[in-house]
Amino acid sequence: MPKRALIDLHEWVSFEDDEDDRTWVWDVTFLTSNWTCLFGNGCPGILDGPAPELEEGCCSYGAHFTDASDRARVEAKAEQLLPDEWQFRDEAAAQGGPIHVDEDGDTVSRLADDACIFLNRPGHPGGAGCALHSAALRRGESIVDWKPEVCWQVPVRRIDETDSHGHVTSTIREWKRRDWGPGGAEFHWWCTDSPDAFVGHRQVWESCKDELVALSNRRAYAALKRFLRSKAENGMVSVPHPALKAAPRRPK
Repeated sequence: MPKRALIDLHEWVSFEDDEDDRTWVWDVTFLTSNWTCLFGNGCPGILDGPAPELEEGCCSYGAHFTDASDRARVEAKAEQLLPDEWQFRDEAAAQGGPIHVDEDGDTVSRLADDACIFLNRPGHPGGAGCALHSAALRRGESIVDWKPEVCWQVPVRRIDETDSHGHVTSTIREWKRRDWGPGGAEFHWWCTDSPDAFVGHRQVWESCKDELVALSNRRAYAALKRFLRSKAENGMVSVPHPALKAAPRRPK
């Protein structure tokens, strides 16, 4: 029987966290890659065809909220947005707020002009992009405190599994198409699949520090940081990300 090619080979490391009765498992291949968000820099978006001119990134379908506290936190931050910071502020107010429960019973952000209501479009005085994201940066605050959980987490995902004795294993890895459900397969493009997005100047464990700390804790992140720095100092090379072995980048 012929051997199957290893098309999604990743390197992993795990740490025990006795204070939390938890094992942390980290996707070293992704975290030591130079992935970077391409929003506003040619990102083709997640529609069924390339649309970089729309500058929607992964905001085309709005955000799903994880729980009531996630919703309440974002609604409180939205109240702080000034008129020149949020293009659809008046539309949100007229509809009873930017967040609602849809026909499937999911708590989601409303849409405006076929994309998330928090997304400022090209030409807006405050600049294109998430109004919450921009406001956080403008105030010198973390996007983790402003954006819906699903939005600040991407492209990193945490999955918890509990064994029969109550011990939790938390895996922190890259966000894959399958994490979006069946719709993910319809995306024309997804950033962790493409070599186009692996052009950052820092590795993910550094550039996404706030997100990784929020997904784990400072103790777990510090252990990861010590391991990765020791690995680099000893000349140990991580398994390269599979996307870098993919098809050549799209011509600019």
